[in-house]
Amino acid sequence: MATFSGTDDLEGASFVRASLKGATVRFCDVSGVTMRGVDVDGLDIDSHDLSFGSLYVNGVDVVPLVEAELDRRFPGRALQRAQTPEGLREGWNALQAAWQATVAGTPPELVDAHVEDEWSLAQTLRHLVLATDAWLRGGILGMAQPFHEIGQVFTGAAEMGFDMSVFRDEPPSYDEVLAVRAERQGQVTDFLTTATPELLGEERTDPWGNPAWHPTVGDCLRVILEEEWAHLRYIRRDLALWG
Repeated sequence: MATFSGTDDLEGASFVRASLKGATVRFCDVSGVTMRGVDVDGLDIDSHDLSFGSLYVNGVDVVPLVEAELDRRFPGRALQRAQTPEGLREGWNALQAAWQATVAGTPPELVDAHVEDEWSLAQTLRHLVLATDAWLRGGILGMAQPFHEIGQVFTGAAEMGFDMSVFRDEPPSYDEVLAVRAERQGQVTDFLTTATPELLGEERTDPWGNPAWHPTVGDCLRVILEEEWAHLRYIRRDLALWG
């Protein structure tokens, strides 16, 4: 089976009467793709940034419909967009309760299980440690080296010039993952407890180095909540396949 990587320029290409049935597309830019007269039965799309754009199906932008359905399935998710300390605190509390139920309800034999190239529960929790480190400890608090060594780095981090030497090569035990994760959750809880509207409006530097964006403290917190809800959805989706 042919594999096309980042070195294959398919921008502007036309596929006419071609079969892409069963194909897998990962970490690719398909923005602006136009599909006409296509068979999409069983087409499965997952986009982390779906809410920031549009997706038209038969002339209907389905993004608002998808967002509304996800908010219904995950009570409290809508508060990831909250603009007040009270709203963010309420959203964080709902989020932590949802994660607690998922972690507690996962059998020990499945904490390292994963579907295809997706992360396991243990890896997902390690990535959320990384996200908290980046956006709270780095972005908001300005720590020079905010990352814990067990953090799970995202795909492409090394190519972006990220210092991979910070992270441990040997996977941690699940007990250590849970301990570090709980510590980082506590740090977010403590920060939100005393957050004020004025603090939420203060500008910070993008922890991933984008010079064009100066997020506020509120923006950084909303990114944390967005990451948490997105990965909760991913892991529940994958664990359901094992159930």
